[in-house]
Amino acid sequence: MLDLHRLMLLRELKLRGSMSAAARERNYTHSAVSQQLAQLERETGVTLFERVGRGVRLTAAGEELVRNTETILAAVERAEADLVSSHERARGRVQLGAFASVSRSVLPEALAALAIDYPDLDVRVRLVEPDDSPTQLLARQVDAVVADAYPGSPSATALGLHTTVIGRDPVRGYLPDPDLDGDVERLRDVRWVLEPRTTGSAEWAIRTCRGLGFEPIVAYESSDMLFHLRLVQRGLAAAFLPEMVLREAAAELRPSRLLPRDQHRSILFLARSGAEHAPGLVAVREAIAAQLAR
Repeated sequence: MLDLHRLMLLRELKLRGSMSAAARERNYTHSAVSQQLAQLERETGVTLFERVGRGVRLTAAGEELVRNTETILAAVERAEADLVSSHERARGRVQLGAFASVSRSVLPEALAALAIDYPDLDVRVRLVEPDDSPTQLLARQVDAVVADAYPGSPSATALGLHTTVIGRDPVRGYLPDPDLDGDVERLRDVRWVLEPRTTGSAEWAIRTCRGLGFEPIVAYESSDMLFHLRLVQRGLAAAFLPEMVLREAAAELRPSRLLPRDQHRSILFLARSGAEHAPGLVAVREAIAAQLAR
C-alpha cells in the first residue's frame, strides 16, 4: 500500500519545483525528502520525477500519481467536513487568507459578525496575494482564501480547489488628466501604474489596452492599490481601479469614457475540494458574502 505521507511529499515537490523548496516547506532536511521520495519510487516501481537544471519536473507517471493523491485528499477533506458537521454549529479554528483591499474594507465587519454569531469559531487571518492562493491552499498553509479574479484568468477549480463566487467588484479605468479623455490616440503616451506583470490583474489590464490599439507605458508596478489611486489623484499615472478601493478611500474620480466601464473582478472564496461544506468555512464564506452585498 502506498504511503500517504510520501504521496503528499511528491505533491509538495510538484508545487514547489525543487527538492530544497519542498524540504523547507515541510521543515525537513533535503536528505530526508530525497530518501522518502526514493522509497516511493521503489514502492511504485516507476520513475516519478527527473532533474531539470536546478529544479525537478515530474514524469507522466508522477503527474498521474499526484492527480490521484488529490482525489484521496479531497475524500479525506469531505470525511473531516462531514464529521465536523455533526456539531451543528461552526466551531474550531479557520485559517483564512485574504488579499489587502478586501482585508481592509470587508473583513473587519465580517469578523465582528462572526464573533457574535459563532463565539466558538476562531478565525485567524493572514495576507495572501491572489495569485499565491492556490499554492498556499494546496500546501495547507491556510484553510480557505478570499481572492479576486479578472476576466480571462484561469480557473482555480482544475487545481483541486473548490471555488465560489461571493461577489463582483466593478473595475474602471481612470486617467491622470481629464483633458486626455477625448482621443484614444493620446493614450499611447500616458504612463500607467499596474500590479506586477505576472499577476492576473496586470495581464488583464495589458490585454484591455492592446484591445484598444495601444501598448501601455508601465512606469510603476505595485501590489498596493491605494498607491495606484494616489498616483491617479496626483496626475502621475493612469490606472484600472476597483470600486472597492475607491469606496475605502472615499475617493471621487470620474472614470474615463475611452476605457471600458462595464468590467468587473470576481471576488472568490477558495477551499480545498471536499472541505467546502465544513461548517466553519460555510460560516466564514457567508459572512464575507453578506458584507460584499451591502
